[in-house]
Amino acid sequence: MRRPNVLWICTDQQRWDTLSYFGFQGARTPNIDRLAEKGVAFERTYCQSPICTPSRASFLTGQYPIAHQNHRNGNTGFRDNLRLVPKMFEDAGYETGLIGKLHLSRSKGVVERRPAADGYKEFYWSHHPDPDWPEGHDYQDWLAEKGVDAEAIYNRKRAYGPGVEADVHQTTWAGERASSFMERHAGKPWFLSINLFDPHPPFDPPANYLAQFDLNDMPAPIFAESDMQHQAKFKDIDQQITIPVDPRRGDPSSELYENPPLAADTEGRDTPPTLYNAKYIRACYHAMIALIDDMVGDLVRKLEETGQADDTIILFMSDHGEMLGDHGIIYKGCRFYEGMIHVPMIFSWPGHLKEGLVSSALTELVDIPQTLLEAAGLEADDEMQGRSLLSLLKGESRADHHKDYVLCEYADALDIPGGKHTRASMYFDGRYKLSVYHGTGLGELFDLETDPDEVRDLWDDQASQGLKAGLIAKHFDAMMLASGGGPARTAPY
Repeated sequence: MRRPNVLWICTDQQRWDTLSYFGFQGARTPNIDRLAEKGVAFERTYCQSPICTPSRASFLTGQYPIAHQNHRNGNTGFRDNLRLVPKMFEDAGYETGLIGKLHLSRSKGVVERRPAADGYKEFYWSHHPDPDWPEGHDYQDWLAEKGVDAEAIYNRKRAYGPGVEADVHQTTWAGERASSFMERHAGKPWFLSINLFDPHPPFDPPANYLAQFDLNDMPAPIFAESDMQHQAKFKDIDQQITIPVDPRRGDPSSELYENPPLAADTEGRDTPPTLYNAKYIRACYHAMIALIDDMVGDLVRKLEETGQADDTIILFMSDHGEMLGDHGIIYKGCRFYEGMIHVPMIFSWPGHLKEGLVSSALTELVDIPQTLLEAAGLEADDEMQGRSLLSLLKGESRADHHKDYVLCEYADALDIPGGKHTRASMYFDGRYKLSVYHGTGLGELFDLETDPDEVRDLWDDQASQGLKAGLIAKHFDAMMLASGGGPARTAPY
């Protein structure tokens, strides 16, 4: 049997509740929904870190952050002893390519230093679309080919609102590069990573896409009166927004409304606004995803036109989520709420996977490498720690159970002014979610069966101390088991 192509689409900072396939309010993703209809959609997939670099390092190596030790955004470089999944496909004779960000090391003002074994034969790099242009930024080169002044179209600083038009958007560039790659390599196996920047802040979709979304259709953030006091306990824990914001202050329907200016006190991409209209931001967020959805539709049609649809595994997922005002928090940082760590994941491979299957099993992004390798008939590295999903995808094993728990970690991941170099970890067994902020005495414990919005913290609840102690013990065991064994032993001493 011919080895399958792999089209791996990874968005940046996309929450799990953004797909219309699952009926989420305000979402509109018909093309991504069709992937789910023809494949397998996961309801409970979790990332291994709420921050880009450690999360990506996990799903590209198949190791938990505590094992691969690549915890920080903006680091000097990636560990060269770790092979990435695309390298394994390249070694097997695949044509390989990357379009977009890699984000395993520093990318501010420079093209990031590539790992020694990343495996990408073609490398169309573009981290973010701001005018922080290093030499070798392929999106900038594409704009120049079109006669577009990149500095001119990215000359504003704001957190949300209409952005560049769709025909010159970074997502459009990615789609064009991908279409060319797939057409040029038709007839031989290929592996293509499309790592988009959206829907990462700033929330700035093309105006014509934003116009398709009604603010009145957008759900308000998850918020309880107790959230402001609760978040105050974590003022010394790393988070891009240092002071929680009551989202009702930016909601025109609330008596607390303060009419936030569109471009209030923000630099857009990394500095969150201190006052904002959360429903407007949600509309912008969904509009950004709608543009991605159109790109997905275009790429599926290209596969069909070139006769490659039945030979191609399509994986759609995201590296981590976004708070969007939930619990008074926006953007990202060291928190383990559902909006931050629960992500979408869909596999589609016509004729090979169970069609229309919705899995409620606990799954993790660290499971992706072994899944793709097994599907292609390739051997996984011994140090990989995930668990292949292939039998579930084929309908040969239970769709409601894959593993007993999932893990997530944060370790000094962001360069936050006044940051405390936080280290924290989370253990979730499908009902109880335990988060420990190490060295601070702080933690959180939520029962998602009775409290799905995570507004009743049981950490200090006297009646829950036995439960907490038991979960801490299980969490300790899980983290020790994930710490890794290093290189394989080949001699007794």
